[in-house]
Amino acid sequence: MKNFILILFVITISFSANAHSVDGKALQLRTWTIHQNEQILGSLLMMKNGSVYLQPTAETIVSYPLSDFSSKDQQFIQEKYAVIQRLNTSKLTYTPPIVPSQIAYSRYYVLLAIIILLSISTLLMNRQQRKYSKLFLGVIFFSGLYSFTTTGLQRTTTTTNPSFIDSAFTPFKPHVVTSWDNIYFYVESQGIPTTHTMMVGISNHGWQQQVPIPQCYLLPNAWSIPLNPTIAVNPIPVDSIHFTRGAIALAVNGVPIFNVHTNTGVDSYIDGQLDSFGGHCGRADDYHYHIAPLHLYNYTAPTQPIAFALDGFAVYGSVEPEGNSMTQLDANHGHYGVNGVYHYHGTIAAPYMIKNMVGQVTEDTTHQLIPQTAAHPVRPSLTPLSGALITSCISNATPNGYTLTYTKTSQTYKVSYHWNNNGVYTFYFIGPNNDTTTSNYNGFKPCTLPTSISSLNMPDEVIVFPNPANQNMSIQAKNSLHRILIYDLNGRTVLTYDAGNNHEATIAVDKLTPGMYFLFFNNNGQPFYQEFLKQ
Repeated sequence: MKNFILILFVITISFSANAHSVDGKALQLRTWTIHQNEQILGSLLMMKNGSVYLQPTAETIVSYPLSDFSSKDQQFIQEKYAVIQRLNTSKLTYTPPIVPSQIAYSRYYVLLAIIILLSISTLLMNRQQRKYSKLFLGVIFFSGLYSFTTTGLQRTTTTTNPSFIDSAFTPFKPHVVTSWDNIYFYVESQGIPTTHTMMVGISNHGWQQQVPIPQCYLLPNAWSIPLNPTIAVNPIPVDSIHFTRGAIALAVNGVPIFNVHTNTGVDSYIDGQLDSFGGHCGRADDYHYHIAPLHLYNYTAPTQPIAFALDGFAVYGSVEPEGNSMTQLDANHGHYGVNGVYHYHGTIAAPYMIKNMVGQVTEDTTHQLIPQTAAHPVRPSLTPLSGALITSCISNATPNGYTLTYTKTSQTYKVSYHWNNNGVYTFYFIGPNNDTTTSNYNGFKPCTLPTSISSLNMPDEVIVFPNPANQNMSIQAKNSLHRILIYDLNGRTVLTYDAGNNHEATIAVDKLTPGMYFLFFNNNGQPFYQEFLKQ
């Protein structure tokens, strides 16, 4: 009996040891020696411009000059930084503690050991012991089997080469403009698809009398896709409660994708609120999708993403990135690829694209993912028009407007509208007998996309540090800086600084509210944007 208990103890310890050996959810903490004797516990985030950024807790980020660390820590940091630099030059890489093949083989070996131990323990038991131990041993065996065959979100960080993301948007240029720095991949667009019609098919009570108006999703109000996504410890659901405002992803044609659930909690697709391509207009007359835009595979390769979630992970259709058919999806509506990188899949059935946000994101108090671009309304929002069915939405010849046609109670109505360069929007509401009501609205001035595409990352030209910033932010440039502007994520100027003809400037940012901002100035005639975090 003593031998039996000892063996069961060994088996139990084996379960505990191996069940957590590949868990990537925990912070990789390390004790750092600073100023020769001060010690701090935290995980290494990054090194930039001679400063090292540590994360003691999930809510705190601190930075120290590299020279403040002990020689041993400096060597460790530089080695890690060299690895990160190599990762940034590859297409898609990850840094798991154990590679998948090692995980698989270790599971088989441990499972084999469990079977052997169970067999030996059974032989050592007498008949009476076997009678009472069968159920207990069975529970242990199948628990162990489950623990070694069920995979979770084990990898923690991913570095994405911006060239890979850029290739997904290439088929839809010049209607999208891309650029990037070392934090985000930026996409500028007007949010209007050029490969299909809009609004046709919206029926029943689904149309809220909104129409498509091109938006100014331009820097600093461009879409931001993280280049270094982090796996969330607790993925936030994309449901009728969370992310019911704003976009959760961006299609590769520059059209944002919202949660399929509206702010009233209903499934917009089932409720008849979407057109035949899965989109409609919001209260700002901004066109967006609510389901995966699988129709874009008519214009791009089946192995390319059709969208990128705003947590940084790609969205594919029915084909894996390697070309084979889609394999089984996890509870988040995605899985890890053969390269160890997570991605989602779009399907024609619920949840359509993303069930839970696998990447670490921030949701504000209005249930909106941030950072988020801003759409600008030009007229008050209206209410649903019960019984209406939209039959066409056609651009005018200029093009600076549309004519939307719908039927209601077997009669035909039209909304014809256009805008001018001064931001005046004129609407004509035309009834069945051509009776017309005209309304004028003063809105934002129409914008055009930039014609040139360039990376925002210019390490040889400009140095901005520290980032994140707390009290001050310094800029060093080869050319004169002149006027420097800081924008918030809504495109509003929150700080202006006159640097004269100097090549260096130090800007006090201590009075800014903590959050993300854009730094802007002209660098030798070229616009320079840098996103930074104010702590």
